[in-house]
Amino acid sequence: MGHFRRGVFGALAIAALSTALLAACASRPTGVLQPVAASPSASQVEMLVTTMRDRSENPGEMFSGERALEPAFAEITVSIPPSSVRKVGEVAWPRRLPPNPATDFAAVKAEQINRETAEKWLNAAVHKSPDRSVLVFIHGFNNQFEDAVFRFAQIVHDSNARTVPVLATWPSRGSLLAYGYDRESTNYTRNAVEQLFQYLARDPEVKEVSILAHSMGNWLALESLRQMAIRNDGLPAKFKNVMLAAPDVDVDVFRSQIADMGERRPHFTLFVSRDDRALAVSRRVWGNVSRLGAVDPEQPPYREELAANDITVLDLTKIKAGDDLHHSKFAESPEIVQLIGTRLSTGQTLTDNRLGLGDTIVSATAGAAHTVGTAAGLVVAAPAAIVDQNTRQNYARHVEALVGPATGESLASPGTEAGK
Repeated sequence: MGHFRRGVFGALAIAALSTALLAACASRPTGVLQPVAASPSASQVEMLVTTMRDRSENPGEMFSGERALEPAFAEITVSIPPSSVRKVGEVAWPRRLPPNPATDFAAVKAEQINRETAEKWLNAAVHKSPDRSVLVFIHGFNNQFEDAVFRFAQIVHDSNARTVPVLATWPSRGSLLAYGYDRESTNYTRNAVEQLFQYLARDPEVKEVSILAHSMGNWLALESLRQMAIRNDGLPAKFKNVMLAAPDVDVDVFRSQIADMGERRPHFTLFVSRDDRALAVSRRVWGNVSRLGAVDPEQPPYREELAANDITVLDLTKIKAGDDLHHSKFAESPEIVQLIGTRLSTGQTLTDNRLGLGDTIVSATAGAAHTVGTAAGLVVAAPAAIVDQNTRQNYARHVEALVGPATGESLASPGTEAGK
């Protein structure tokens, strides 16, 4: 047993050192939302933000990953560099501060506002929208505030969707090793998101609402819709499309959520990918029960249930886009993000046989870990830390919490002198 522990901890130390060294070369600055002057060559995306995150003392961060007692609001305009310097599907993160809007994503406006101002902003934006529609985006696990802002801006811009963007962001600490905290934060945010949905339902100026959720954000979206349906005896007809991208949701729980919404509900589109490594790990964490984003839609009982509930399934397995986790293809694939925009703008449901609809989806395997935050969880997290900056920034701290500080020189994380 002692030999095994030494071997595991030795591997952890090596992994932490490797990721720290990688971060020294590949890390990007944080706190990027301090406004800069606009560039004439760049495009702009204006969005309304509602959040249960606590305010940050850093003006370039705006909101932290901690929980607030009441919803807060913000108006943000993101500058997006031209296609000559950025690929569709890519967030061009600044390499240094301040960002250069000619080459980087940057904020040209980032103001915290009160509820009354937020309602006025929404009313004015809806009046300018061709079809008076709203798109609500709910991000996934392991997202800092700026991650969610820039990703949503990229989706809106690259999809060319003619809709009003509303970002509903929840308290995520932006660390791969804070899975439990993030999951509880989605539960903490359910009432606030339902309140947003109820407001959009009551507003006579809003003619159509679509919802796009990613990863763990699907749990928050589904639970908020479920609460609203139970409270209102159904969902309003203006709620047209709910897009579930790589949903980190238990398939049995999803079955119950859909039933609770009743017959009057939006059209659901499910994005799946058999090579999604993040969902493979999540399956192990949650007792080896299939995650909704990794079911086989051609096998019973899923085939019959998906058809009975009129759920469209898009298989993204063959799409080559995104990082090594294969968890964000819906936003990083030019074909998919443009398909989303086209369908939303024309009022169609999402379906396209070219995407492999009906292909066999096979759940990925996750290795031996059964929990996140333990030594075994850190071993599984090590490969992801190589491609995930937030994990690189926190990895050494978690190792130290398990095994104590290293003797001699410490394992420097990004942000320390040794890690720069």
